[in-house]
Amino acid sequence: MQTTTWPRTSSLALGALPTAPSCARLHAGAVLREWGLADVAETAELVVSELVTNAVQASIGPALPRIGIPVVHLRLLADRRRVVVEVWDGNPQPPVGKQVAPDEEHGRGLMLVEALCERWGSEAVPGRGGKVVWAELQSQ
Repeated sequence: MQTTTWPRTSSLALGALPTAPSCARLHAGAVLREWGLADVAETAELVVSELVTNAVQASIGPALPRIGIPVVHLRLLADRRRVVVEVWDGNPQPPVGKQVAPDEEHGRGLMLVEALCERWGSEAVPGRGGKVVWAELQSQ
């Protein structure tokens, strides 16, 4: 994601636990409403939930070294027209969308993010390891 100076930012570190997506979702909704971006808050909450869920799953894979509970980081950036959601996890593997059967309960997160956002992507994080997955939403 291109580096830009954003007038509003918020960060939250979460343990890679099953409760992390709901905590991140609540944080995002509260922050965006406080910033006067209520029109995009519900959509952003859904995007945050999906990206943090993926980050938690990527953080607890069997091939990853583990000392304590892995951490995922949520960062929100906004100006008057755009909101960017960034989620970092320690797994360097980029996210991969899947083809899922109509009756499957999981596996549609990235498809949903793509449908709801103006654009999204992922990048390796030099010097820190892992990756950041980001998504940009437009405010009304």
